[in-house]
Amino acid sequence: MPRGTPTWRAESLVLKGLPPQGPALLEQLGSSLQEQDAGGSHARSGTFLEPQQQVRLGSIAPCSRDPALPGALRICRTSRFRHYHIKEKEIISGARSLECAIVLHRRPAEQTCQRGHGNPGNPDTGYASKVEVSTPSVVEVDLGHTAMLPCSFFILPDSNITYVYWSYIPRSSRTKVYSWVQGKVFVDDSPYVGRVSMDDTFTLAITQTTLQDARVFVCQVGAGSLGVGENRTELRVYKAPEPPEIHANEAGISVGTRESQEIAECVVRNSFPGPNITWLKDGHRLHPEDDKVKIMDTRTQEASGLFTARSRLLAHVPRQDRHAYFQCQAHYLLAGGDRQAQSPKVQVHIFYPTENVSLAIDAPRPQVKEGDHVALRCQGDGNPPPEYSFFRVQNNTATGEEEEQELSGKADKGVLSLGKVHKENTGHYRCKGLDLDTMETLTADAELVVNYIEGLKVTKESPEPVLEGHNLTLTCEARGSRPLAFHWHKDKKGKALGSGQQLQLSNIMREAAGNYICEVTMPGVQGLSRNKQVLVVVYGKPQVSVEKPGVPVQENELVTLTCTALAQPEPSITWSANGTVQNRTENYSVVSNLTVQVTSKLMRSGINCTATNYLGVVTHHVHLERRMTPTTPTTTAPAGNATAEQKPQESKGVIIVAVIVCILVLAVLGAVLYFLHKKGKIPCGRTGKQDITKPDARKDEVVVEVKSDKLPEEAGLLQATNGDQKPAGDQGEKYIDLRH
Repeated sequence: MPRGTPTWRAESLVLKGLPPQGPALLEQLGSSLQEQDAGGSHARSGTFLEPQQQVRLGSIAPCSRDPALPGALRICRTSRFRHYHIKEKEIISGARSLECAIVLHRRPAEQTCQRGHGNPGNPDTGYASKVEVSTPSVVEVDLGHTAMLPCSFFILPDSNITYVYWSYIPRSSRTKVYSWVQGKVFVDDSPYVGRVSMDDTFTLAITQTTLQDARVFVCQVGAGSLGVGENRTELRVYKAPEPPEIHANEAGISVGTRESQEIAECVVRNSFPGPNITWLKDGHRLHPEDDKVKIMDTRTQEASGLFTARSRLLAHVPRQDRHAYFQCQAHYLLAGGDRQAQSPKVQVHIFYPTENVSLAIDAPRPQVKEGDHVALRCQGDGNPPPEYSFFRVQNNTATGEEEEQELSGKADKGVLSLGKVHKENTGHYRCKGLDLDTMETLTADAELVVNYIEGLKVTKESPEPVLEGHNLTLTCEARGSRPLAFHWHKDKKGKALGSGQQLQLSNIMREAAGNYICEVTMPGVQGLSRNKQVLVVVYGKPQVSVEKPGVPVQENELVTLTCTALAQPEPSITWSANGTVQNRTENYSVVSNLTVQVTSKLMRSGINCTATNYLGVVTHHVHLERRMTPTTPTTTAPAGNATAEQKPQESKGVIIVAVIVCILVLAVLGAVLYFLHKKGKIPCGRTGKQDITKPDARKDEVVVEVKSDKLPEEAGLLQATNGDQKPAGDQGEKYIDLRH
C-alpha cells in the first residue's frame, strides 16, 4: 500500500441507546470490519468492507431512544475520524426494525472530519466539532399526494441538539415552516399551515401538494456550542398530462407540391412540468430532416401553472404513404421516472395522380351464364379517382378498324351495371379514366363471354301411335356456347334413365307411358341447364284388374258398383244391368259407377262390366253373393275395380215409410167400414168378398187412389177387410167405392 494512504482501524466503538441485543450487534459489526496499515493488512473477519458499502445486520426488537438524540441511534468510531451510522426504519405493519448502514468515510490521518459548515475538530481527541446534517438532494411527489422530506444528523458523543428548523427559500430569504426547540414543536405562520407535520425523526410531511410546493426546503440543526449544521432538499412536484390529442389535416395533402405541408397537430394539456412530444409513422419515430420532415414545438403555461404543449408535423409525403398511420407520443415525468402516452392513430388524405386503370367483369361466378347480373367495374389508382366512361368495341368489317360505342347508363363510382345478360352481351368492352389534375386519359379493356343453351327440342322416332310391345327412340337436340351434356329421366322426380342425346325404349308396355325429360347442362358453367319433356302414350286394349271375386249384398237393396278400365285410346264402359250410370276420367283411366236395385234375377245372373276400344274388348263379371247377416252394416267389395256400395240404411228408411202409410190406409178403411155399417149398408156378420175394384163412376161418389211401390215383403201389410190377401204381383192400383 503506498505511503500517505489512510489506515483503517476499529479500536473502540461508542454506542448509545442500544437495546439489550447490543452485544450481538457489536459482534456483527466488528466481524464486518477489516484493519489495514501501511505495512500490510490483516483481517479480523472474512469480509472486506469497501468505502461507501452498506451492510444489513438484520432485524432487532424496538430499541430504546437516547433522550439527547431522539429517534436515532448513533455509532461513532474514535480513530481517524471515521463514523458509522445506524438509521431507524419505519415498517408498514407498525413494527420497527434496525437497518445498519456502515459508511466508511475515508480521511487522511492529518485531516479532521468536516461536513457542511462548522468548527474544525480536535485532532488529539479524534471527535468532530460540528453538526453534520444529511438530507436527500431531491424528493419527488405527484400532485396532490403527500411529500416526505427526511432529515438526519450527527453530533459528538454526550452532546445534545437544541433545535431543528424546517424552512423553504421562496427567493433569497427563508421562511420557517416547522420548528422543534428543546422538545417543543412550533408551526410557523406560512402557506403550509394545516398541511405540514414532523415526526420524531424530524421528517417533514407535506400533504395535498400543489405546484407551488415545488421549491427548495432547508433542514437546520443547532447543537449549542457545537455549532449549526444544515442541508437542502429540492421538492419536485409532478402532474400527469391528459391523453394526447391529434388532429389530422382534413384538407388533405397533394403529392405534387414542393413545400412541406402540415400532416397533423398534437396537443398535450395540463402537465407539470411541461411534456415533450415526438412523432411516429407506422410505429417508427420521425426525426427532423432537412426539406423532408419538420417538427415545430410550442409550450404554454396556463393560469393554473400547468403546461400545454403543441407540436406540428410538416413533411413531404409520397404516394406510398397513402396507407400510413401517424400518431404523436407525449413524454413526461412522474415520481419514480419517465412516462409515455400515445395518441390514437390517424390517416391523412393524400392526393396523387392516376397512373393505372383496370377493368374487371363483376359477376357472381367466373363463367358467366345467361340470366346472371353482371357489372363492369373500372378502377384507377389516383386520389381523387378519375372520371369514368364505358364503351363496347366492335370491328368494322368494311374498314377493319375498331369502333367504340359508348354505353348508356350512369356509372356509380366506376361501376356500370349491365343487368341480366344474354348471349348478345358477349363482346369486347373498354373503360376510360380521365384524371382531372393531369387531364390524362387512361384506358383498360376486358372481354365478356355469356354462356348459353338454345334450340332445345325432343323428338320421337316411332310411328304414331306407340303400341304395346313396340320400340321407341327419343332424341334430344340443343346448341350452346360450349360442349353440352345430355341426361334423361322420367317425370320430374323420376330416376335417371341414361345419358346421351338418344334414349332407346324396347318392348314398351303401358307402364312405360308418361313424361320423359331431357336435361341439358354445360360442364364447367355452374347453374346453366335447360330441360324439355315429351309425353309418351302407349296404346293397347283396356285393362281391368280384379281384387275380389264377389260382392256380398241383400236382395231388394240398392247397391253401387264401380268399374275402372285403363287403356289408350280411352275405352267406353257398358253394364249388363239397367240402373243409374255415372262416368269420369282419371289419369288415363275411365271410372264408371252403376247404382242398381238387387233382385233375385241379378242375384242369380250377376252383372257384367265391359270396357271397349278399337284395340280390344275386356269384360269383367261381378258376382253378387247373399249376405247372411243383413243387420250388420257391410262395406262394398270391389270386383275388378268394380265395387258395390250397399245401402242398408236407405232400405230401412223405405220399410219404415211403407209401414206408416199402410197403417194410415188401414185406419181410413176402418173408419169407412164403420160409417157404412152405421148406415146399414153393410150387414153385421156378412161373409164373402166384396167387389170394390171397379165401381161405376157417379158424381156423388168419392174415389180414393192408392199407389204403392213398396217392396214385396212390405206389400203384405195391405189387406182387404175380409181377411183375403192378394199375391205380391197383384199389389197394383186399388179403387174404393165410398157410398153414402
